[in-house]
Amino acid sequence: MQRETITSLQNARIKNVVVLREKSRERSKQMLFSVEGKREINMAIVGGYEIDSLFICPEFCEQYSFRAKNVYEVTRKVFEKIACREESDGYLALMKMKSNSLHDISISSAPFIIVLESVEKPGNLGAILRTADAANVDAVIVCDPKSDLFNPNVIRSSLGCVFTVNTAVCSSEKACEWLKKNNISIYAAELESSQWYYDEDYTKKSAIVMGAESTGLSNFWLNNANKRIKIPMRGKVDSLNVSVSTAIITFEAMRQRTMNEQ
Repeated sequence: MQRETITSLQNARIKNVVVLREKSRERSKQMLFSVEGKREINMAIVGGYEIDSLFICPEFCEQYSFRAKNVYEVTRKVFEKIACREESDGYLALMKMKSNSLHDISISSAPFIIVLESVEKPGNLGAILRTADAANVDAVIVCDPKSDLFNPNVIRSSLGCVFTVNTAVCSSEKACEWLKKNNISIYAAELESSQWYYDEDYTKKSAIVMGAESTGLSNFWLNNANKRIKIPMRGKVDSLNVSVSTAIITFEAMRQRTMNEQ
């Protein structure tokens, strides 16, 4: 184990942590991403991710229990430069990426899948992953993403659930092909549907497809769906935040499945 103290804001390792935090392209190039917080690091390890480097600030934490080959103690000022949170617990790790392929997903005999098309905001993606963990869905498939899974805001807003949920990233075409190959019914959420979401049966193989916040679902998914569904809107606005809509439909599916088991 290598242990070193870093006191300079100009240290090359510190600069690299900042670059990885801010630039998706650099994360992909180096196959590394940053995880801040003891709980989130623990969840990443449980999810099978390996620590490349661990940065700790003794002013915020007294000891650590993570196994890492490279451990760096940093000053308060240095840690504040690499951290995203205002109130941090003094732990930040660079983790090695894993493959997020459709081939890596294992599903049950009657899976429930969340499919996201071009979701733009990291906070929404993170919130959906948190919902997916809470509902214990089989997988989340992120199609044509506008924000990568390892964006610090995705990790933070998911409370680390990005590491606990089976997640794949691919094109809409590949996702649709995979769903049809596995005989999974596709339910496309859209505003113009005449079918209420709660009138459908999600107890069998099911996938809900949710669109981008600004444009909704593309014609590709609308044309390939088995059913189109919508959530009743009784007020002045015609739509909900995509993470809220996903949670509503997902927990209706869980309700049906729970009733079916009784």
